[in-house]
Amino acid sequence: MKQREEMRTEDIWALEDIFAADEQWWLAVEWVNKRLPEYEEFREKLSESAETLYRCLELDGEVGQTMEKISCYAGQKSDQDTTVTEYQDLMGRAEDLYTRAALASSFIQAEITHIGEETINRMIEEYAPLKKYRRMFTVMFRKKEHTLSDKEEALLAAAGLMSDGAANAFRMFNNADLKFAPVTDQNGEKLPLTHGTYIAYMQSSDRNVRRQAYDHMYDAYRAYENTLAAMFAANVKQHVFYSRVRKYPSSMAYALSGSAVPIEVYDTLIETTHAFLPAMYRYVGLRKKLLGVERLHMYDVYAPLCESSLERYSFEEAKEIVGLALAPMGEEYLSILRQGFENRWIDVYENPGKRSGAYSSGPYGVHPYVLLNYNGTLDHVFTLAHEMGHAIHSYYSDHAQPFCYAGYHIFVAEVASTCNEALTTHYMLEHAKDQREKAYIINHYLDSFKGTMFRQTMFAEFEKIAHGLTEAGETLTAKRLCAVYHDLNELYFGKEMELDERIDMEWARIPHFYTPFYVYQYSTGFAAATAISKKILNGEKGIVERYKQFLSGGSSMDCIDLLKLCGVDMTGPEPVREALTVFEEYLDQLEQLL
Repeated sequence: MKQREEMRTEDIWALEDIFAADEQWWLAVEWVNKRLPEYEEFREKLSESAETLYRCLELDGEVGQTMEKISCYAGQKSDQDTTVTEYQDLMGRAEDLYTRAALASSFIQAEITHIGEETINRMIEEYAPLKKYRRMFTVMFRKKEHTLSDKEEALLAAAGLMSDGAANAFRMFNNADLKFAPVTDQNGEKLPLTHGTYIAYMQSSDRNVRRQAYDHMYDAYRAYENTLAAMFAANVKQHVFYSRVRKYPSSMAYALSGSAVPIEVYDTLIETTHAFLPAMYRYVGLRKKLLGVERLHMYDVYAPLCESSLERYSFEEAKEIVGLALAPMGEEYLSILRQGFENRWIDVYENPGKRSGAYSSGPYGVHPYVLLNYNGTLDHVFTLAHEMGHAIHSYYSDHAQPFCYAGYHIFVAEVASTCNEALTTHYMLEHAKDQREKAYIINHYLDSFKGTMFRQTMFAEFEKIAHGLTEAGETLTAKRLCAVYHDLNELYFGKEMELDERIDMEWARIPHFYTPFYVYQYSTGFAAATAISKKILNGEKGIVERYKQFLSGGSSMDCIDLLKLCGVDMTGPEPVREALTVFEEYLDQLEQLL
């Protein structure tokens, strides 16, 4: 693993496209600080005229757009090496500035709600520039009963920095402080275990290497189980607090309201997935049979089933595969993909202190960025396809929408990324060299299915239970959380899986749990993407253009309506049922091949 300063320039993202140097970041912070007092000019005056209201919203947009650049730059600088205290400081300052900006602007929604929908509609007709914000007003009035008084909104905004304490503490603990014992390979060599290398070890053909990586990973978390439970519980409590203050019936309802997603979508996902768990049990049983083990353990779930799974792909090869796989999307889509590859949107390899995992981010008015920890496995080829799906989604949305509507909800974000994965799977199956390679690719897709449709739904059910316990007044101790998690693993993996106490700690290493009720969207996104990718591959007339219209939508429409542009209705069980049926079909094929 190279140190950060040893990386080739072409392998690290071009954060200078946001700010040429840290000095420009500080100038942007100074600019925001100078603009914040201007909000006071509009307090209690928004009802005076349509032009006054418009000027206030324009100020808010200008501040918001600059704040996005400030936050992205600081966050991504920190993520590339979380041990650098200088960028930890910038992160903290960005969060503080964001809180002060939220406090300064906290009166806006309350005042607009107080003005009333009828008066706002009249203002729009009187002053044409205000039409730009019509959709924003619609969303605000939808949340009227959950909007508090000016003073109460200001108080909640001021508490924002404090309420993120648990999530920030977990982030630093997980990425900067937590260390794992090394893994000893078959040659007696000690290899470093990190978040980035963990899955690679879990995919090793050496069962002893897999077991060590698994044991050392979860033993490290077990050593801090009470601290981790306290952080997790504190984050749940703050979410429950906000849901109650804003008069939502539950913390789930509060979380889903941001995307205007009915609670029934969440519950239907869990119920429909439960109905297909026998297919998951078949998959677990097949894996046990093919591995030839008497007892299948959780450290066997990523184990290779054939030799071709040991193949490695250079990053150049990965880019070529993804480019060819996405050809059905057309030249315009591919040209954006090439921009990302050629203009350093991507931070490619792991270095000490780098944030684990992968994501896409980036400020409006610049371009998207992608963080990877690329290790050459097929799984990471798919990760590249996945994250570039997010990036291209952002590119389309940013170029089609004004700043106020450019940001899209996570509910639709996972559609773009997973659709790319589905197209990549199809391409690799079409170009498999032999039956063994085809079997491996199908197995990889089934693993992805397991990790998304089944595992993320299990995560979603865990969150529903954990938040429900807190709302009922119960304490989320480590023992209680482990018991809930153990029972869910039994339900989702079935009797063929040998469970141990270590997997009970998995809840403690899932960063997304610190954004409550986030993970279910991976499952719903996977289901929607499965439906859309089938339409694209079947050559349905007009589907690519409708899909690009979906990608360009940002938040200009409700998530459910955006997906309907592509003929997918997530309010019913059909997309989830259809996706899980595809899982069964691929499982049938794998059983025949092996």
